[in-house]
Amino acid sequence: MAEMHQIRLQIGPAAFRIASAWRQPLDQLAALYRDYPAPSDHMVDFTVRLEPDKPWRRYIRPSVHIGGDFWLPDAAPLPLAQGLLAAEMGMNLQMALGWRRHLLLHASSVEKDGRALIMTGLSGSGKSTLSAMLAQKGWRFMGDEFALLNLDTGDIAPFPRLISLKNQAIRAMQTVVPADRFGPEMTDTPKGDIRHLVPPKAAIDRMGEPARPALLLFPRFGHDPELRDMGQAEIFVRLTQASTNYVALGEAGFRALTRFVDQVPTRAMDYQSIEQAEELIKSLWSPSP
Repeated sequence: MAEMHQIRLQIGPAAFRIASAWRQPLDQLAALYRDYPAPSDHMVDFTVRLEPDKPWRRYIRPSVHIGGDFWLPDAAPLPLAQGLLAAEMGMNLQMALGWRRHLLLHASSVEKDGRALIMTGLSGSGKSTLSAMLAQKGWRFMGDEFALLNLDTGDIAPFPRLISLKNQAIRAMQTVVPADRFGPEMTDTPKGDIRHLVPPKAAIDRMGEPARPALLLFPRFGHDPELRDMGQAEIFVRLTQASTNYVALGEAGFRALTRFVDQVPTRAMDYQSIEQAEELIKSLWSPSP
């Protein structure tokens, strides 16, 4: 068997081993995750494997198949030029299918004064860009892909992975973030153009500090600015749809989500610019008690 290169990463409460038939994706990971610690005891929660779907695809028109502890048999391989994206997708897949220590919500989150703002919505809603922009303006970035809801305390645990920027969001963030925090731009991916952004150093240094959820938003980009109330039944159903492990957690997941919906103020938010979104958030964000 050909040699597999490896790297280990600790991201919030989760530890990963990423093994690759090619060094290039791991060199890119090592550069972008340079400020993250390695797992202290060398034990990991998940393994991601990046390998060719056919032996000759290691050398001839190299293509990356995403495997690991959990994998999707029908997933199409990616070209080696998108190996970094394959590694990130592999980590997402392990969390989505295997994590049981928190209720996972497909959401971004930021923190201020010990309280968390959680944003969830369909692809294109702008939650990743909003969290990245707020992280440049005094908020602590806590996560882009998943919000981790503690089953017992109701707190949100940080999971500050690389921020996945798509299409126009790449250009928007390039105007406010130094170039050395960006990964390579990957074009013509299944989700369009993608470029990963390293979170601010404070997000990494404080990724062991949870926060109490204080506001949940369902943002929607491209509409006249407006805040709308939502019924608890609609919120609950939409959050179950946004969770990858709600069903697997059973009663514990139901209790955690019910408490979250009961206790956390929620609004739907339409906006057409980051500035509009900031003003709407400011109108909802009450001072610390």
